[in-house]
Amino acid sequence: MKTYHLIIAAAVSLLLFVLTGCAPKNPTQAITGDAAAKVYVAPGKHDEFYNFVSGGFSGQISVYGLPSGRMFRVIPVFSQDPQTGWGYSEETKPMLNTSHGFAPWDDSHHIALSTTNGEHDGKWVFINGNNTPRIARINLKTFRTEEIIEIPNASGNHSSPFLTENSEYAIAGTRFSFPLDYSGATVDVPINTYKKNFKGTVSFISINKESGNMAVAFQLLLPGINFDLSRGGRGPSKDWFFFSCYNTELANTLLEVNASQKDKDFIMAVNWKKAVQYITAGKGKKVKRKLCTQCI
Repeated sequence: MKTYHLIIAAAVSLLLFVLTGCAPKNPTQAITGDAAAKVYVAPGKHDEFYNFVSGGFSGQISVYGLPSGRMFRVIPVFSQDPQTGWGYSEETKPMLNTSHGFAPWDDSHHIALSTTNGEHDGKWVFINGNNTPRIARINLKTFRTEEIIEIPNASGNHSSPFLTENSEYAIAGTRFSFPLDYSGATVDVPINTYKKNFKGTVSFISINKESGNMAVAFQLLLPGINFDLSRGGRGPSKDWFFFSCYNTELANTLLEVNASQKDKDFIMAVNWKKAVQYITAGKGKKVKRKLCTQCI
């Protein structure tokens, strides 16, 4: 047994020698003259920028520091997270309820940081749920999801959430057109009546200036084209929103071929300030729809 202990002790001594012998005299020696020096952020120092990255089918948000590339946090949003208990606890499980039942996953594509006068103000970050049409709001003081709202009259939520210049509204366009009757309810109709019965919608989600709480303010009923991406104007165009789209052919079979016949699709421009004026004047139509909104 004595021999065994002596061998272990000798090995440990040798290991300590190797580790101390190879260590640089100061941390900068390890990166001097290397490309890593350009992105090195010393312990205790802050990155200049922070990158909020959508997680796709993970349904979450990742936060990275730049230029270091360090991942600081994964923020649970639309999917359950065993590590933090998100979506399992009594407090957070209701956050994943929808009008279709419990939906503990989603496909998240786009992130929007709240703005004041077109500049990021560090209050909130918003992200879309593409599969079950939802928008979530994350508080940037706590880096925690505070609210998830479901969007009615929508089939997919890809072109979302895009913000007005002072974060008065988040804008969300339905990814696919779908049949609506005059009550707003989804109905079954023959696919060969696509051009007549299928419609698109763009939703305006109001954002409370103080609390950030969201609500469906109004929706625009549009022809049955599919909306892809959007951008809110800034400066001279701050009253406008611009949408890209596809399937202006209004095809409903062999979409890879028939929805690609035209060389170019449309750009839709919406004066959202004018739309708000019409709604305020009572020129819209009220429709009852089941809607889920969950807050912490």
